Amino acid sequence: MQLRYLRTAALIAYVIAFIWSGVSYGIPTDRIAVLAWVLGGFVAGNLGKPRLSQLLMLRDFGLFVAMWFAYDYSRGIADQLGMPIQVFAPRNVDRFLFFGTDPNVWMQRHFYEADSVRWYDIVGSMVYFTHFCVPMGAAVALWIRNRDQWVRYMRRLATVLFMGVATFIVFPAAPPWMAARDGHLSGKLARPAVRGWSHLGLDTVSNVIERGREVVNPVAAVPSLHVAFSLLVILFFAPKLPKYLKPLVVIFPVVMMATLVYFGEHYIIDGVLGVAYVLIAFRFWDNYESPPKGSRRRMYRFSRQSAPRNEIS
Repeated sequence: MQLRYLRTAALIAYVIAFIWSGVSYGIPTDRIAVLAWVLGGFVAGNLGKPRLSQLLMLRDFGLFVAMWFAYDYSRGIADQLGMPIQVFAPRNVDRFLFFGTDPNVWMQRHFYEADSVRWYDIVGSMVYFTHFCVPMGAAVALWIRNRDQWVRYMRRLATVLFMGVATFIVFPAAPPWMAARDGHLSGKLARPAVRGWSHLGLDTVSNVIERGREVVNPVAAVPSLHVAFSLLVILFFAPKLPKYLKPLVVIFPVVMMATLVYFGEHYIIDGVLGVAYVLIAFRFWDNYESPPKGSRRRMYRFSRQSAPRNEIS
């Protein structure tokens, strides 16, 4: 009982420290900081548990490390393999879908105002920012609360991420802002992803995102993991959502995709492929986790895995 209270106190302290750090320095986006906070959440949620649980925690954390460093080093692997950066293929698909129009350029011509920040700029900046905190935050919360559900979540998240990394390696692609910078689109593009935060006086958040841009793979554009993760998180929790919130399964990824196109960060085909990768991952793992008819043993194992279990207690 005392250990339970100790873990609860440690988790409260962890949340307070995270909020203080977020207000003071912004939500972390670079890999070392993100992984440090993930490890902190794991340690707080596992405090006082048996040695086997501690070893399991280290194994689980190792999965996070492997996932995110695989993403970061995908550019280097692509360079070593001599893979050319694809500039025209994704652009041409979007032009085909929209009858010769560049959707990114069209949206900025109709909605972007260099001297004025509109309400949709602020909403877009907030939606864009969820990519840096919601998928990992959900993973840490699930691991602390119910590791069985964390396993189900991570199977899907890791599958989408590694499929994405494989694509980044064999098909490094220039995002719209890069193509426009080099004169390959029908007009210029701004990158206003952080202007909403700056307008609200939250330059800390803007600076964090800008620093994150400097360390990520700039040609990891196909598929869009922003769209993929926004759909994955909502889709995973959809069975537990109230009925009136279930439309978020469609609305949130669509808003994320529109935001990314408007900000010049992704083509529409990037988002479509992100959705496809998520659906493939869910179909594969749903089939794997579903017991065959007449198999009581597997059904029993799956029911144990899916049943809610309070790990804190």
